[in-house]
Amino acid sequence: MEQQNVLDLGSHFASLKDPRVERTKRHKLLDIIMIAICGTICGADGWVEIEEFGKQKEAWLKTILELPNGIPSHDTFGRVYAHLDPVEFEKCFFEWVQGISGKVEGVIARDGKTSRRSHDKANGKKALHMVSAWAAENRLVLALVAVEKKSNEITAIPLLLQQLSLSGCIVTIDAMGMQKKITKHIVDDGGDFVLALKNNHARLRKHVEQAFAHVLADEQAQVQPHFYETVEKGHGRIEIRRHWMIDDEESIAHLDPKGEWKGLRSIGMVQSERTIGQKTTKEVRYYIISFEKEIQTFARAVRSHWGIENSVHWVLDIAFREDDSRVRTGHADHNLAVLRHIALNLLRQEKTVKVGIKTKRLKAGWGNEYLLKVLGFQN
Repeated sequence: MEQQNVLDLGSHFASLKDPRVERTKRHKLLDIIMIAICGTICGADGWVEIEEFGKQKEAWLKTILELPNGIPSHDTFGRVYAHLDPVEFEKCFFEWVQGISGKVEGVIARDGKTSRRSHDKANGKKALHMVSAWAAENRLVLALVAVEKKSNEITAIPLLLQQLSLSGCIVTIDAMGMQKKITKHIVDDGGDFVLALKNNHARLRKHVEQAFAHVLADEQAQVQPHFYETVEKGHGRIEIRRHWMIDDEESIAHLDPKGEWKGLRSIGMVQSERTIGQKTTKEVRYYIISFEKEIQTFARAVRSHWGIENSVHWVLDIAFREDDSRVRTGHADHNLAVLRHIALNLLRQEKTVKVGIKTKRLKAGWGNEYLLKVLGFQN
């Protein structure tokens, strides 16, 4: 039964084209994929560590994998993942997530992250930058796309969103993703948006700032914004978030007289006030929004967006040491990033123990029974 379950998981990666020539295939590609997934779950952060994981777990791995010639060497792992097509690996990741995610609702946060030490100046290779989509309620990375060498997030975001069904979801994107084509795609696909507004659209931002300055300065103004405040206390910190939302047709028509921003229905402002000890800091952010009136929905969307920073990017750095990784030959850095996201999703979905991701990785490495739970094979 365990072997069949592993083959079921591995079947999502069966379409991957083996980059090796036939005479060099001492190890099955599925075995190489599954050992790397298991090793990454259990705390291995590179090919040498994955090889050592395999050696320590060889007897157990033989109960679920074929391993006709034992455990591959770290050089074999490195060569295979350096030449494996990373775009095809991303597609397999996406297909696998579709099978485990169930219905996706609520906020889909989109953001990018750079693996800071994956650059290679000697060969002119830039650091890997991955753009991912995070389903806040499902607590899953739904899809990921690497930014091309001579491109940026503006071209990667549409590729990412095209993979997803956005109907009934609220897409949140930072300022880089505030593009007219992107809002049109979201709305055409049945979704809503809450998009951060910064100086990449200076004219629109200025008008939004002026609109809020006017209504907040005049209590008798004809247009009064919706307002919602939240207060959070903990760990010696107090954080107050004040949310305003303007959604009257005249104000929106003034901001976008030509209707260039499809779906634009309101604008939002958030003032964050954080107090730690005797020090208080304030930050103001502005947004364009595709729905009206629902100020608390706006507040939840803004708050949920930061989940991709706290639950994905921060965890990749702290629990997986992604920023320390010097894996960079060929496509190896890209494919290792996909492996990390597979491991992170699996660890997030295992909920029988209430500990952090780093501790879950250790626990999976310590015991095969818990590793099987992470892989989804035992209740």
